[in-house]
Amino acid sequence: MLNENTAMIRAELDSGEEIVWQGQPRQGLLLRSSDIFLIPFSLMWGGFAIFWTMTAASAGAPFFFVLWGTPFVLVGLYLIIGRFFVDAWQRRRTYYALTNRRALIISGIFNQNVRTLPYNTMSEINITRHSNDRGTITFGPPPPFWQSSGGGWPTGNSRYPVSPAFEMIDRVNDVYEQLKRVQRTRATSEERGWS
Repeated sequence: MLNENTAMIRAELDSGEEIVWQGQPRQGLLLRSSDIFLIPFSLMWGGFAIFWTMTAASAGAPFFFVLWGTPFVLVGLYLIIGRFFVDAWQRRRTYYALTNRRALIISGIFNQNVRTLPYNTMSEINITRHSNDRGTITFGPPPPFWQSSGGGWPTGNSRYPVSPAFEMIDRVNDVYEQLKRVQRTRATSEERGWS
């Protein structure tokens, strides 16, 4: 996995740019803080949709009623179980890097999305520490706890945009210190006109 990670990142580097750190989000199926709300909601949604569709089918209702319930059942199944697999798939295809010039986030399931964050434009950096030296570094204001960034469901809107982040990374404290060190070095270089 590290070789794929390195290849994806190296393809985006400019001449003279060097990787300081690279990583990926935590892998596998997992729960997020927003699941406190999403799990009960998904069970109610899915349960009602399945009940409606099964009742319509067994009562001999017109085919349209069964057909009407099918999209709601599919959304319910996605909310109950599918979103966990989509989230894991998204994280498996996400790569992070700190270089001597910028932070990079490469992601996307079907299309590759490259997000570049030059150090001189980072006005707010937040760190959220979890157990086992894991955590998230957010480049901008962190989202409200009920709006996780990801989870296999679209997030962000004009009122609560999702800031770019190195989400659920290992050794978050070390990465945060490296980020601060590279920022200081970069700022000193720019002050001296070395950029």
